[in-house]
Amino acid sequence: MNPVAALRLPLNADLSGFVTLLQRLQIPHRVSEEVGEQVLWVPDAGELVQDVRELYERFPQGDEAFQLPGSTQAPVTGGPGVMHQLRRCPVTALVLLVTLLVAGLTLLGDNLEAIRWLTFLDFRIQGDYATFLPLDDMLASGQWWRIVSPMLIHFGILHLAMNGMWYWELGRRIEIRQGSWQLLGLTLLFSAVSNYVQYLSSGPSLFGGLSGVLYGLLGHCWIFQMLAPNPVYRLPRGVLAMMLIWLVLCLSGLVSMLGFGEIANGAHVGGLIIGCITGLLGGALARRKA
Repeated sequence: MNPVAALRLPLNADLSGFVTLLQRLQIPHRVSEEVGEQVLWVPDAGELVQDVRELYERFPQGDEAFQLPGSTQAPVTGGPGVMHQLRRCPVTALVLLVTLLVAGLTLLGDNLEAIRWLTFLDFRIQGDYATFLPLDDMLASGQWWRIVSPMLIHFGILHLAMNGMWYWELGRRIEIRQGSWQLLGLTLLFSAVSNYVQYLSSGPSLFGGLSGVLYGLLGHCWIFQMLAPNPVYRLPRGVLAMMLIWLVLCLSGLVSMLGFGEIANGAHVGGLIIGCITGLLGGALARRKA
């Protein structure tokens, strides 16, 4: 049974008393936060939605004595389904869809003719070697998309699956909290910065993936949450520590020694730094508005 949005209220509305009333009446519910508002979800069960709306009109702060007829009979339901989340997070879904299409087009790194149109620098294959063209020549010829397009390239199914999973987890949080356009802007910014830092650190080379963007999203949520706490940016326990430990292991060279291939450490560090900066700015603004 699909949940239905029974109430949409401003972020500053205090729902604690009303939520306590719903809990006492054993009415299944869930409160989430969308762009600029908080949403109360209840099961789509008969007239329950209308009953809850009328209940809120009468007791917005809750009531210790009121009983809602039939409230204990409402079936338990989970949160919004996958399709509902896709509709709420179109940019997150679009980035993942384009990434999947590119993975198919490039055969996960095996189709070099397709990959060369998306790499940071164009290249030519000469025998067993790749010759990269200068960055200035690329920009002068109008190939500005190369600044961000490497984020769409993935080398192997594990690389694609892990990056896709974390972009879904982090991207939709930002899209729900700050909106689709801000997620799109942050994604492009983090991609541009992380790609350029990787280019500066490794020189002309073949690299790609969403991981630089992911570390940007992580840093953004991390610092934003410290300055302006919000349920949407509250990451699962251990996620931050795990990703930072992974970053340190990659920087140490241990991951490459274990056979995971070359790691784009410059992209990871660059993404994390720019993400922390945007989180600092965004969190400070949100705190001032609160």
